[in-house]
Amino acid sequence: MYQYYQGLTIREGTTGVPSELVKQLFEEVGWSRGGPAWQDEKFSLLFENSTWAYTVWEEENMVGMVRVVSDQIMMATIMDLAVSEPYRGKGLAHKLISLCMEKLPHGDWFAHTSEENFSFYESCGFQVEENCSFYGYRKARDEGHRL
Repeated sequence: MYQYYQGLTIREGTTGVPSELVKQLFEEVGWSRGGPAWQDEKFSLLFENSTWAYTVWEEENMVGMVRVVSDQIMMATIMDLAVSEPYRGKGLAHKLISLCMEKLPHGDWFAHTSEENFSFYESCGFQVEENCSFYGYRKARDEGHRL
């Protein structure tokens, strides 16, 4: 599936994501610092072993991504969310989060993130206490699906 957002293409899928572009984005946001070439396959395997993923493209350049691990019934965790610096502040990360949450609207969502990102996730509806989570039962209750 493809969607278009502010002149960018958002692709849904966990296969066919070029490992070199994932590595490049991870290095840009400070999650990776080189390493031996034989480890490069992990950058494609982490997508292939995810439940859902979205990548954002400007022509042939991957400028953002999010990947999720889930049981597809009750819970999901956003494992990685990254947007290249020139594309930040334009609503792209919020768009990626909303696309993810559409997959499991009444599920319990968690974000694997650091404290400096808590305010961003709060703006997406997550609750921050000891962890960063969005409890789907609240949404289901508000919509009349649960007591």
